[in-house]
Amino acid sequence: MLLASVSAFPYAASAQQSVSADVPQATTSTGETPDAAVPQVDPIVPEPEFDAALPALSDDPNAPLEPMADFETPAAPLPQQPGTPATAQDGTVVVPATPTAQDSELAQPLVPLDQFDVTPATELAEGEDPDAIEIKYTTVVTGLEELGLDGQFEALSALEEGDGEADNAVMVSARAREDEQLAIRLMRSLGYYDATATSVVEQNPANSGNLRAVITATPGEQYKLGSIMVKAEPTVPAGLIDRELPLAVGDPIEAERVQGAEANVALKLPQQGYPFAEVGQRDILLDETSFRGDYTLPVTTGPRASFGGYTTEGDLAFDAEHVGVLARFDRDELYDNRKVDDLREALVATGLFSTVSVEPKRTGQPGPDGTEYVDLLVRQDAGPPRTLAAEAGYGTGQGVRIEGTWTHRNLFPPEGALIGNVIAGTQEQGLGVTFRRSNAGRRDRTVSLLASANRSDYEAFEAFTGTVAGRISYDSTPIWQKRFTYYYGFELVGTNEDRFDFDLGERVRDTYFIGALPLFAGFDTSDDLLNPTKGFRLKLNLSPETSIQGGAGFYARTMVEATGYFPITDSIVLAGRARAGSIAGIDRDDLAPSRRYYAGGGGSVRGFGFQELGPRTEEPNPDFDPTDPEEEDAPTIFRPVGGRSLNEFAIEARYRFGNFGIVPFLDAGQVYDSSLPKGKDLRFGAGIGGRFYTNFGPLRVDVATPINRQEGESLIALYISIGQAF
Repeated sequence: MLLASVSAFPYAASAQQSVSADVPQATTSTGETPDAAVPQVDPIVPEPEFDAALPALSDDPNAPLEPMADFETPAAPLPQQPGTPATAQDGTVVVPATPTAQDSELAQPLVPLDQFDVTPATELAEGEDPDAIEIKYTTVVTGLEELGLDGQFEALSALEEGDGEADNAVMVSARAREDEQLAIRLMRSLGYYDATATSVVEQNPANSGNLRAVITATPGEQYKLGSIMVKAEPTVPAGLIDRELPLAVGDPIEAERVQGAEANVALKLPQQGYPFAEVGQRDILLDETSFRGDYTLPVTTGPRASFGGYTTEGDLAFDAEHVGVLARFDRDELYDNRKVDDLREALVATGLFSTVSVEPKRTGQPGPDGTEYVDLLVRQDAGPPRTLAAEAGYGTGQGVRIEGTWTHRNLFPPEGALIGNVIAGTQEQGLGVTFRRSNAGRRDRTVSLLASANRSDYEAFEAFTGTVAGRISYDSTPIWQKRFTYYYGFELVGTNEDRFDFDLGERVRDTYFIGALPLFAGFDTSDDLLNPTKGFRLKLNLSPETSIQGGAGFYARTMVEATGYFPITDSIVLAGRARAGSIAGIDRDDLAPSRRYYAGGGGSVRGFGFQELGPRTEEPNPDFDPTDPEEEDAPTIFRPVGGRSLNEFAIEARYRFGNFGIVPFLDAGQVYDSSLPKGKDLRFGAGIGGRFYTNFGPLRVDVATPINRQEGESLIALYISIGQAF
């Protein structure tokens, strides 16, 4: 009961402690304190008053404590106005202090939690805590390098991601524990299923404040395959799944090896007649005593299938019959998923779809050799069929050339396009319309019909030309670059052109009617259509023609070209080109100027203007005014005549760095009056180019100058276009 009294009345206990602390006490030789030595002190609370304050207690020591409600709570003092004097029990007058604004604020009730403002103070929100402490640490890993896992660990490590800095040691320890589990996962991925890892964070050096996190990996024994079992229906040929599952007894149970083997099964079965094959969840039972694992793989093969027909649904661009034209397989062929992927790419290449998909569907109908026919369901979502496009280029002597096209890619289904084009340039203007049917009757065959009217105004000639032409072609595209390409067709040309009459010594205009049967064959082993880096290309053009101008004349135009691409390093490609042309069966002056051969320009011999090379005439300059004392034009001008043969050579080193490139080059070429090129009197041009590589091909800017420049030739030639020069 004494403890209860002291607990209930701490002030009495405090009084006793105060006495013992403030008054020195005398002792006798026996260590006892005599009563005479205790000073007389008046009690703070008189004994009668103290006893009266004690609550009434039961005489039964086993009775429960009295309820708290029986205790009287001292009456609260009456509130006083600020500054009002109060009288203490000893008669002292006390004047309470006037409350301040802070006291009033503290006296207010608490704000509800949902209304509490948690926005940090401005000086803390706008900057880092100036009292924040940052510690440095290093990371040491042992036991993983021998397994070849150190690189993977470093790439995934939480410690490494922290770059050796942390707010406190607890953060370093948390990262180290996370890396423990990472090390264990990596070791288990190689078959070390008993692997352990520990981490220690220590000061390095001692008491320096700098920490070192040490991860110690212990791989233990590596588990290997003890047996391999595939649960599946019999296949044709027998053992197909076992053959396509590249695992053997004794192989380490490595995650990548096992997953790769299973992926190979999932890939190869649909390529060999099983479109619905599914690889189930593997089971590996480990034996801790022999460190072996029994591997079981369930496979659902589904029926062995052959190609059947086609069905299509959705917003159709064309029907199922045309889908069959794009396919590179026939009915009754054994199902091969690679051919289905090829069909899907062909559908995408038409450019007619927003989305398109191809998937096999079971028919339940028996096919050849015990297979089941599978139809291909093509889901179509036709996209916008119309496009507007433009391209622009510039060449010295050719000027600016801009061409815009409008295309409706499916105006005449299936894949019947109507194309209108406009050419606007400083030296060429024209209008044209083309009908083109892609995949006409067979995959990759294009039939086109063209009608155009053009005006060309070059140094060599001025011509007003109308053309009607047709062509059947098998071409390369950016999606499918083909090894063999060809075209054949016809051209009907009516053209009115001016030419220099050497007999009269002046320019005259003639009208020519030309019929031609152009032929082309190409062989291409290069690795890219617009930016090749290896391989070679061979091209042959042959065009038997007849020209009616006064009388009929028959002749043949021929052109042969070879280009090669040789990688020197990963960033440097050496490219070369040789080209030769011949026109046999007609004199040069009987040939329409637009059908002759010319050289010079961005796609020919750089350093020279467009059509600038070859035989030239010296003619009076019509712009020269001899009466003008400030006349700057020359009295005569040189104009190319063209020829019946040519040869061209080019070599360039293509150095690429990132999306940019530098290309120094040297070109050579000449045009001759004879029907066969002579290979002499070659002219050379040298220069340098810049390249900016985009996802649709390189943008080209070439600057060149002729070597041993002659009168009338350009000092600097500039060429801007898309794609490499060759």
